[in-house]
Amino acid sequence: MNDGPRPIEVLLVEDDPGDVLLTTEAFEHNKVANKLHVVDDGEQAMAFLRREGEYEGAPRPDLMLLDLNLPRKDGREVLSEVKADEDLRSIPVVVLTTSEADEDILRSYHLHANAYVTKPVDFEQFVSVVRRIDDFFVTVVKLPR
Repeated sequence: MNDGPRPIEVLLVEDDPGDVLLTTEAFEHNKVANKLHVVDDGEQAMAFLRREGEYEGAPRPDLMLLDLNLPRKDGREVLSEVKADEDLRSIPVVVLTTSEADEDILRSYHLHANAYVTKPVDFEQFVSVVRRIDDFFVTVVKLPR
């Protein structure tokens, strides 16, 4: 019998060590033991998702938190590739970025992002936003198994 939501695998694609730390802390303080995997550029994200090279044994993420401004391969390119790939497109992608530009918001939704969230600069608000994303996708949304 299932007593509650199952832990989910979350891929965080973020190159800012401070934001990685804040996101990790937000997940650690949540009640559900979700597994957070972190890569710091777009090429690593695609290798993780496709289970290539050092990520051969990586789990399939149930959710991806994606920054737009990444080295090597931009977050917009990652989003485009994920949503164009038949094997990956069902993974929900939440764009979590500092950009408030209308063009970034529109382009992200055009590329089929599931949500677009602007990172708050305040520590407590940032942690609160990450926890709400986590809570929403664990307790409200039905994810494919």
